[in-house]
Amino acid sequence: MSTPSATPAGPSDTGLAVRPAADCRYDVVSLGEVMLRLDPGEGRIRTARSFRAWEGGGEYNVARGLRRAFGMRGAIVTALADNEIGRLVEDLMLTGGLDTQFVRWVPYDGIGRGVRNGLNFTERGFGVRGAVGVSDRGHTAASQLAPGDVDWDHLFGELGVRWLHTGGIFAALSETAAETVIEAVTAAKRHGTVVSYDLNYRPSLWKAIGGKAKAQEVNREIARHIDVMIGNEEDFTASLGFEVEGVDEHLSDLEASTFGAMIEKAVADFPNFRVVATTMRGVHTATINDWGAVAWSRPTGLVEATHRPRLEILDRVGGGDSFASGLVYGLLEGESLQTAVEYGAAHGALAMTTPGDTTMVTKAEVLKLAGGGSARVDR
Repeated sequence: MSTPSATPAGPSDTGLAVRPAADCRYDVVSLGEVMLRLDPGEGRIRTARSFRAWEGGGEYNVARGLRRAFGMRGAIVTALADNEIGRLVEDLMLTGGLDTQFVRWVPYDGIGRGVRNGLNFTERGFGVRGAVGVSDRGHTAASQLAPGDVDWDHLFGELGVRWLHTGGIFAALSETAAETVIEAVTAAKRHGTVVSYDLNYRPSLWKAIGGKAKAQEVNREIARHIDVMIGNEEDFTASLGFEVEGVDEHLSDLEASTFGAMIEKAVADFPNFRVVATTMRGVHTATINDWGAVAWSRPTGLVEATHRPRLEILDRVGGGDSFASGLVYGLLEGESLQTAVEYGAAHGALAMTTPGDTTMVTKAEVLKLAGGGSARVDR
């Protein structure tokens, strides 16, 4: 198989079979942990005296973006400890517009010995000072989700879901979380729901439970059930074990042709992949990044979004999740892969101009930028 090359894309060019919207209650459901993000704004975590509260999570952010930016019908499957922090996270999720009926509420023991809610302290970085994230998520309710906790056949079969999104952050939280992902994705496939997965490799989540070897064991098992695989070069090398000459986990300016070589290896091992996509980021400083994206399907080969050199960034956290939601929106709408990856790249670029993990962008802004629009004042 030769290295994929860029080719023109046309409508229905991905091989994905998306269920009709009229047959489903939800366009998208995400499975993952939702944490309370505590943001010191322009300051540092270590010297902050006040924090702004947001909700966020790698899997959740995608469904929320599809709901808030693109008007899709969405829900979140997660678990929270039933205390005031959990109810704050719920209130933030309700603002995000997702259906919370599939949140599993776990009784709180009063001190957090057995169950608690996850916290994520994140500072944005500026210039030569990189962003910093400190998670506090041991023994969380979401990490204790286990097979049998969710009636997936009711969700995917009786109610109907067009698209399920989950990812490697949730799968890394515990053995039962990974088993829950397997249960969810296999049930989704039984009912004809498209499944996307963001590898989202985080060394801090895997280092105490087996490192890269464990990440590869878990993610390679999950990958056998995935239609749309999303990840950057570190994700593919660390989470799936695909080594490509000229690529290592510290590379930040991956060339599209090199990503094509990585795809060649991935689809040889996982012929079930219908679409593979990644953002392409070159880091100059914490606030100046080159930004782009590429995607692949068998009918199209590799397609590349508009490259945006030296993009100015306010808060980079969640940019990849917003890319994923824009991409998924395009695919749900039956757009070409070229159009879908343009939506994803534009949404990610715009989302990084505002604070917090989650999008504050409108669909009109995404379509304008994806279509070549500028930052001139709209009056």
